[in-house]
Amino acid sequence: MTRQFSLAFLTVADLAPAEAIRVAAETGYTSVGLRLLPAAASGEGPYPILTDKAVLADAQAALAETGISVGDVEIVRLKPETRPGDFKPFLECAQALGASKILVAGDDTDHSRLTQTFAAFAELAAGYGLTSDLEFMPWTGVRNAAQALAIVEAAGQPSGGVLADALHWDRTGRDPDDLKRIAHERIHYFQICDAPAEYDPSDAGLIAIARGGRLLPGEGGIDLHSFVRALPDDVPVSVEIASADLMRRLTPRERAVQALAAARHVIETL
Repeated sequence: MTRQFSLAFLTVADLAPAEAIRVAAETGYTSVGLRLLPAAASGEGPYPILTDKAVLADAQAALAETGISVGDVEIVRLKPETRPGDFKPFLECAQALGASKILVAGDDTDHSRLTQTFAAFAELAAGYGLTSDLEFMPWTGVRNAAQALAIVEAAGQPSGGVLADALHWDRTGRDPDDLKRIAHERIHYFQICDAPAEYDPSDAGLIAIARGGRLLPGEGGIDLHSFVRALPDDVPVSVEIASADLMRRLTPRERAVQALAAARHVIETL
């Protein structure tokens, strides 16, 4: 089976959406990830593609020109005060881009309330043809795979999924069984990268690596073979290499090429 690879937003975060789409197509990816809303709760506003019709039109033109698709859009953060209906502009933009998946983060430690919010959001998003994929991250309200799975299952929405990122899996116990417990239909894609074996386990340290200290697959200490083997072999692989070092040294195209080659090598040597 031929793997499908998606160029994650963070690998080429310095590119405008239309440019990222073209680079993804030119370097061998079948899809691209785009960010519509910020990852950090810092008061940062929406990305231009969500508010500027010209940016959206440029992205749509690039998609039509290249023939690739938008895999996932990010990032929906579910907080205690979240009202799912407030995300309708996000969902309309995602639908206009032909996206299929939404990266969702859980910023609520009250899992009963978060489950209700996730269920309502996933139901709403499904009406736009989108899955809602809850990513566990050790500094958020959904710290590990078990918590993400429990919330998604309790929410009871067919379109709900669990998103596994190799980095977060490694930092939360690196047990393949945590991933094997997730039903196939709950995994719509996963994210691959590598990272240093030694790291600062504080929230600040974890966030620093996640947002700018990742490594190309095969260059760090994550057991990527065990990670990939524990996941379905017929879902897209999002290649997410957020690296300040690579961003300084390489062009976006060079980053995309090296990231894809490294990810393919890991999977081809399973």
